[in-house]
Amino acid sequence: MNRKGLILVYTGDGKGKTTAALGMALRAAGQGLQVLILQFMKRNKKIGEFKALATAGLPITLKQYGRRVFFRTRTCEPMDIYRAYQGLQAFKRAMGRNA
Repeated sequence: MNRKGLILVYTGDGKGKTTAALGMALRAAGQGLQVLILQFMKRNKKIGEFKALATAGLPITLKQYGRRVFFRTRTCEPMDIYRAYQGLQAFKRAMGRNA
């Protein structure tokens, strides 16, 4: 059977986006699918999600494209735009398109 991928985008203020994405990722991994989670405007590799995924052995990859200071300053700077661009390039590569 030829299975097609699914793209989900979680946006909004406040909490819950990562939790929702991880819940869906866990369900997909349970069905034998590979999962890629790209987080924009976020960068913290010491969070529990990274630690859990690193030890779980599941086909889930979590990559972050942001700066830790973004949420402290709430100011979009050229580096934030560059990191978002890097994330979009990673998305294109994952979709099998030349970046």
